[in-house]
Amino acid sequence: MSSPSRAYGELAPALPLALVFVGAFVLPLIALVAISFYRTPEFLDLSPVQYLRFLSDPFSLRVLADTVMLGLEVALCALVLAYPLALVYVASGAVVRMILTFLILLPLLTSTVVRTFAWIVILGRDGIVNATMLSLGLWDSPARLLYSWGGLVLALTQIQLPLMALPLINSLLRLDGNLAKAAEGLGAGRFRVFFTVILPLTLPGAIAGGLLVFAAAATAFITQTLVGGGRIILMPSYIYQQSMGVQDWPFAAALSLIFTVAVVGIVAAIGALSRLMTRGQHAT
Repeated sequence: MSSPSRAYGELAPALPLALVFVGAFVLPLIALVAISFYRTPEFLDLSPVQYLRFLSDPFSLRVLADTVMLGLEVALCALVLAYPLALVYVASGAVVRMILTFLILLPLLTSTVVRTFAWIVILGRDGIVNATMLSLGLWDSPARLLYSWGGLVLALTQIQLPLMALPLINSLLRLDGNLAKAAEGLGAGRFRVFFTVILPLTLPGAIAGGLLVFAAAATAFITQTLVGGGRIILMPSYIYQQSMGVQDWPFAAALSLIFTVAVVGIVAAIGALSRLMTRGQHAT
Protein backbone atom coordinates (compact mmCIF):
# COMPACT_ATOMS: atom_id res chain seq x y z
CA MET A 1 0.00 0.00 0.00
CA SER A 2 1.21 3.46 -0.84
CA SER A 3 1.77 5.92 1.96
CA PRO A 4 -0.39 9.06 2.27
CA SER A 5 2.59 11.26 1.39
CA ARG A 6 3.23 9.29 -1.81
CA ALA A 7 -0.46 9.48 -2.76
CA TYR A 8 -0.43 13.23 -2.11
CA GLY A 9 2.66 13.58 -4.28
CA GLU A 10 0.92 11.80 -7.17
CA LEU A 11 -2.21 13.97 -6.87
CA ALA A 12 -0.42 17.27 -6.27
CA PRO A 13 -0.06 18.21 -9.97
CA ALA A 14 -3.84 17.88 -10.38
CA LEU A 15 -4.70 20.16 -7.45
CA PRO A 16 -4.54 23.47 -9.38
CA LEU A 17 -6.86 22.11 -12.05
CA ALA A 18 -9.18 20.74 -9.36
CA LEU A 19 -9.31 24.15 -7.66
CA VAL A 20 -10.12 25.85 -10.97
CA PHE A 21 -12.87 23.28 -11.61
CA VAL A 22 -14.38 23.82 -8.17
CA GLY A 23 -14.24 27.61 -8.45
CA ALA A 24 -15.45 27.86 -12.05
CA PHE A 25 -18.06 25.09 -12.09
CA VAL A 26 -18.98 23.51 -8.77
CA LEU A 27 -19.48 26.68 -6.72
CA PRO A 28 -21.53 28.50 -9.41
CA LEU A 29 -23.64 25.37 -9.83
CA ILE A 30 -24.31 25.23 -6.10
CA ALA A 31 -25.26 28.93 -6.15
CA LEU A 32 -27.57 28.29 -9.11
CA VAL A 33 -29.33 25.48 -7.25
CA ALA A 34 -29.76 27.69 -4.20
CA ILE A 35 -31.17 30.61 -6.22
CA SER A 36 -33.64 28.35 -8.03
CA PHE A 37 -35.40 27.52 -4.78
CA TYR A 38 -36.38 31.10 -3.93
CA ARG A 39 -40.05 31.86 -4.35
CA THR A 40 -39.72 35.44 -5.62
CA PRO A 41 -37.15 37.50 -7.58
CA GLU A 42 -36.50 39.38 -4.34
CA PHE A 43 -35.04 36.13 -2.91
CA LEU A 44 -37.77 35.73 -0.29
CA ASP A 45 -38.81 32.33 1.10
CA LEU A 46 -37.61 28.95 -0.07
CA SER A 47 -39.88 26.73 -2.12
CA PRO A 48 -39.78 24.44 -5.22
CA VAL A 49 -42.40 26.70 -6.82
CA GLN A 50 -40.13 27.60 -9.76
CA TYR A 51 -39.90 23.96 -10.85
CA LEU A 52 -43.64 23.49 -10.42
CA ARG A 53 -44.16 26.65 -12.47
CA PHE A 54 -42.10 25.20 -15.31
CA LEU A 55 -43.80 21.80 -15.24
CA SER A 56 -47.26 23.37 -15.25
CA ASP A 57 -46.53 25.85 -18.05
CA PRO A 58 -47.23 24.46 -21.57
CA PHE A 59 -45.17 27.24 -23.16
CA SER A 60 -42.04 26.38 -21.14
CA LEU A 61 -42.44 22.68 -21.85
CA ARG A 62 -42.82 23.39 -25.56
CA VAL A 63 -39.66 25.53 -25.54
CA LEU A 64 -37.71 22.67 -23.97
CA ALA A 65 -39.15 20.16 -26.44
CA ASP A 66 -38.32 22.44 -29.40
CA THR A 67 -34.75 22.84 -28.16
CA VAL A 68 -34.26 19.10 -27.82
CA MET A 69 -35.82 18.54 -31.24
CA LEU A 70 -33.49 21.14 -32.75
CA GLY A 71 -30.45 19.34 -31.37
CA LEU A 72 -31.67 15.99 -32.69
CA GLU A 73 -32.46 17.36 -36.16
CA VAL A 74 -29.08 19.06 -36.45
CA ALA A 75 -27.32 15.87 -35.31
CA LEU A 76 -29.22 13.81 -37.90
CA CYS A 77 -28.48 16.28 -40.73
CA ALA A 78 -24.82 16.43 -39.74
CA LEU A 79 -24.68 12.62 -39.74
CA VAL A 80 -26.12 12.43 -43.26
CA LEU A 81 -23.56 14.95 -44.54
CA ALA A 82 -20.58 13.65 -42.56
CA TYR A 83 -20.70 10.03 -43.73
CA PRO A 84 -20.04 10.80 -47.43
CA LEU A 85 -17.33 13.26 -46.41
CA ALA A 86 -15.69 10.66 -44.16
CA LEU A 87 -15.90 7.95 -46.84
CA VAL A 88 -14.28 10.25 -49.41
CA TYR A 89 -11.55 11.09 -46.89
CA VAL A 90 -10.74 7.43 -46.22
CA ALA A 91 -10.71 6.54 -49.92
CA SER A 92 -8.45 9.47 -50.88
CA GLY A 93 -4.70 9.80 -51.07
CA ALA A 94 -2.42 11.73 -48.75
CA VAL A 95 -2.70 15.08 -50.57
CA VAL A 96 -6.51 15.02 -50.72
CA ARG A 97 -6.65 13.97 -47.08
CA MET A 98 -4.51 16.93 -46.11
CA ILE A 99 -6.80 19.29 -48.02
CA LEU A 100 -9.94 17.75 -46.50
CA THR A 101 -8.44 17.92 -43.01
CA PHE A 102 -7.74 21.62 -43.51
CA LEU A 103 -11.27 22.26 -44.79
CA ILE A 104 -12.82 20.33 -41.89
CA LEU A 105 -10.74 22.09 -39.25
CA LEU A 106 -11.02 25.55 -40.81
CA PRO A 107 -14.50 26.27 -39.39
CA LEU A 108 -13.22 25.39 -35.91
CA LEU A 109 -10.55 28.07 -36.30
CA THR A 110 -13.17 30.71 -37.18
CA SER A 111 -15.31 32.45 -34.60
CA THR A 112 -18.88 31.21 -34.26
CA VAL A 113 -20.07 34.82 -34.47
CA VAL A 114 -18.34 35.28 -37.83
CA ARG A 115 -19.81 32.06 -39.24
CA THR A 116 -23.25 32.98 -37.95
CA PHE A 117 -23.15 36.42 -39.57
CA ALA A 118 -22.06 34.73 -42.79
CA TRP A 119 -25.25 32.67 -42.69
CA ILE A 120 -27.28 35.84 -42.09
CA VAL A 121 -25.83 37.22 -45.32
CA ILE A 122 -26.49 33.95 -47.17
CA LEU A 123 -30.06 33.45 -45.94
CA GLY A 124 -31.19 37.09 -45.89
CA ARG A 125 -33.96 38.47 -48.07
CA ASP A 126 -31.34 39.96 -50.42
CA GLY A 127 -28.87 37.18 -49.70
CA ILE A 128 -27.04 34.80 -52.00
CA VAL A 129 -29.69 32.07 -51.99
CA ASN A 130 -32.61 34.35 -52.78
CA ALA A 131 -30.62 36.28 -55.40
CA THR A 132 -29.59 33.06 -57.14
CA MET A 133 -33.06 31.51 -57.14
CA LEU A 134 -34.66 34.74 -58.38
CA SER A 135 -32.11 35.16 -61.16
CA LEU A 136 -32.75 31.58 -62.30
CA GLY A 137 -36.49 32.21 -62.30
CA LEU A 138 -37.15 29.42 -59.80
CA TRP A 139 -38.79 31.76 -57.29
CA ASP A 140 -41.24 34.58 -57.96
CA SER A 141 -40.41 36.44 -54.77
CA PRO A 142 -37.73 36.23 -52.04
CA ALA A 143 -38.33 33.39 -49.59
CA ARG A 144 -38.13 33.85 -45.84
CA LEU A 145 -35.07 31.75 -45.10
CA LEU A 146 -33.70 33.82 -42.27
CA TYR A 147 -35.53 33.66 -38.92
CA SER A 148 -36.97 30.28 -39.90
CA TRP A 149 -36.62 26.78 -38.45
CA GLY A 150 -35.12 25.37 -41.65
CA GLY A 151 -32.56 28.15 -41.89
CA LEU A 152 -31.56 27.64 -38.27
CA VAL A 153 -31.11 23.88 -38.76
CA LEU A 154 -29.06 24.50 -41.91
CA ALA A 155 -26.77 27.03 -40.25
CA LEU A 156 -26.21 24.90 -37.15
CA THR A 157 -25.55 21.82 -39.27
CA GLN A 158 -22.76 23.57 -41.15
CA ILE A 159 -21.30 25.10 -38.00
CA GLN A 160 -21.29 21.82 -36.03
CA LEU A 161 -20.39 19.50 -38.93
CA PRO A 162 -16.69 19.14 -37.93
CA LEU A 163 -17.78 17.70 -34.57
CA MET A 164 -19.49 14.89 -36.47
CA ALA A 165 -16.96 14.41 -39.26
CA LEU A 166 -13.88 13.95 -37.08
CA PRO A 167 -15.19 11.01 -34.96
CA LEU A 168 -16.58 9.35 -38.09
CA ILE A 169 -13.26 9.65 -39.92
CA ASN A 170 -11.49 8.18 -36.92
CA SER A 171 -13.90 5.21 -36.85
CA LEU A 172 -13.56 4.59 -40.58
CA LEU A 173 -9.76 4.70 -40.40
CA ARG A 174 -9.88 1.96 -37.76
CA LEU A 175 -12.21 -0.17 -39.86
CA ASP A 176 -10.61 -3.14 -41.62
CA GLY A 177 -11.05 -2.48 -45.34
CA ASN A 178 -10.99 -6.20 -46.08
CA LEU A 179 -14.45 -6.56 -44.53
CA ALA A 180 -16.04 -4.31 -47.17
CA LYS A 181 -14.07 -6.04 -49.93
CA ALA A 182 -15.23 -9.44 -48.66
CA ALA A 183 -18.86 -8.29 -48.68
CA GLU A 184 -18.48 -6.98 -52.23
CA GLY A 185 -16.87 -10.25 -53.25
CA LEU A 186 -19.92 -12.11 -51.97
CA GLY A 187 -22.14 -10.02 -54.26
CA ALA A 188 -23.26 -7.21 -51.97
CA GLY A 189 -23.82 -3.82 -53.58
CA ARG A 190 -22.40 -0.56 -52.25
CA PHE A 191 -25.53 0.39 -50.35
CA ARG A 192 -25.80 -3.05 -48.79
CA VAL A 193 -22.12 -3.00 -47.82
CA PHE A 194 -22.62 0.38 -46.19
CA PHE A 195 -25.74 -0.55 -44.20
CA THR A 196 -24.63 -4.07 -43.20
CA VAL A 197 -20.88 -3.64 -42.68
CA ILE A 198 -19.70 -0.03 -42.50
CA LEU A 199 -22.57 1.56 -40.58
CA PRO A 200 -22.78 -1.03 -37.74
CA LEU A 201 -19.00 -1.08 -37.23
CA THR A 202 -18.67 2.73 -37.21
CA LEU A 203 -21.77 3.33 -35.12
CA PRO A 204 -19.79 4.23 -31.96
CA GLY A 205 -18.10 7.06 -33.86
CA ALA A 206 -21.42 8.22 -35.28
CA ILE A 207 -22.99 8.23 -31.82
CA ALA A 208 -20.03 10.09 -30.32
CA GLY A 209 -20.26 12.74 -33.02
CA GLY A 210 -24.03 12.89 -32.68
CA LEU A 211 -23.75 13.55 -28.94
CA LEU A 212 -21.26 16.35 -29.52
CA VAL A 213 -23.40 17.94 -32.22
CA PHE A 214 -26.61 17.57 -30.20
CA ALA A 215 -25.16 19.22 -27.11
CA ALA A 216 -23.49 22.00 -29.11
CA ALA A 217 -26.55 22.74 -31.25
CA ALA A 218 -29.03 22.71 -28.37
CA THR A 219 -26.93 25.20 -26.39
CA ALA A 220 -25.81 27.42 -29.31
CA PHE A 221 -27.13 30.71 -27.95
CA ILE A 222 -25.46 32.99 -30.52
CA THR A 223 -26.57 31.11 -33.63
CA GLN A 224 -30.05 30.46 -32.27
CA THR A 225 -30.50 34.15 -31.47
CA LEU A 226 -29.06 35.65 -34.66
CA VAL A 227 -30.37 33.15 -37.22
CA GLY A 228 -33.57 32.16 -35.42
CA GLY A 229 -34.36 35.69 -34.32
CA GLY A 230 -37.28 36.55 -32.07
CA ARG A 231 -39.59 34.23 -33.98
CA ILE A 232 -38.02 31.09 -32.50
CA ILE A 233 -37.81 30.87 -28.71
CA LEU A 234 -35.46 28.18 -27.43
CA MET A 235 -34.07 27.42 -23.99
CA PRO A 236 -30.85 29.52 -24.16
CA SER A 237 -32.72 32.64 -25.29
CA TYR A 238 -35.58 31.87 -22.89
CA ILE A 239 -33.13 31.73 -19.98
CA TYR A 240 -31.52 34.99 -21.11
CA GLN A 241 -34.93 36.63 -21.41
CA GLN A 242 -35.96 35.60 -17.91
CA SER A 243 -32.67 36.62 -16.31
CA MET A 244 -31.69 39.82 -18.13
CA GLY A 245 -35.07 40.99 -19.44
CA VAL A 246 -37.58 40.09 -16.74
CA GLN A 247 -34.86 39.72 -14.08
CA ASP A 248 -36.64 36.74 -12.60
CA TRP A 249 -33.44 35.12 -11.38
CA PRO A 250 -35.00 32.18 -9.48
CA PHE A 251 -37.02 31.06 -12.52
CA ALA A 252 -34.02 31.58 -14.82
CA ALA A 253 -31.89 29.46 -12.47
CA ALA A 254 -34.54 26.73 -12.46
CA LEU A 255 -34.69 26.85 -16.27
CA SER A 256 -30.90 26.54 -16.47
CA LEU A 257 -30.84 23.51 -14.20
CA ILE A 258 -33.75 21.81 -15.95
CA PHE A 259 -32.11 22.41 -19.33
CA THR A 260 -28.77 21.11 -18.06
CA VAL A 261 -30.35 17.97 -16.63
CA ALA A 262 -32.30 17.38 -19.86
CA VAL A 263 -29.23 17.68 -22.10
CA VAL A 264 -26.95 15.68 -19.81
CA GLY A 265 -29.66 13.05 -19.33
CA ILE A 266 -30.16 12.59 -23.07
CA VAL A 267 -26.42 12.41 -23.68
CA ALA A 268 -25.97 9.88 -20.86
CA ALA A 269 -28.90 7.76 -22.06
CA ILE A 270 -27.66 7.63 -25.65
CA GLY A 271 -24.12 6.92 -24.43
CA ALA A 272 -25.35 4.03 -22.29
CA LEU A 273 -27.35 2.66 -25.21
CA SER A 274 -24.26 2.91 -27.40
CA ARG A 275 -22.21 0.91 -24.90
CA LEU A 276 -24.89 -1.78 -24.73
CA MET A 277 -24.99 -2.01 -28.51
CA THR A 278 -21.20 -2.23 -28.67
CA ARG A 279 -21.16 -5.02 -26.10
CA GLY A 280 -23.86 -6.84 -28.06
CA GLN A 281 -21.79 -6.63 -31.24
CA HIS A 282 -18.70 -7.93 -29.45
CA ALA A 283 -20.73 -10.77 -27.93
CA THR A 284 -21.94 -11.87 -31.34
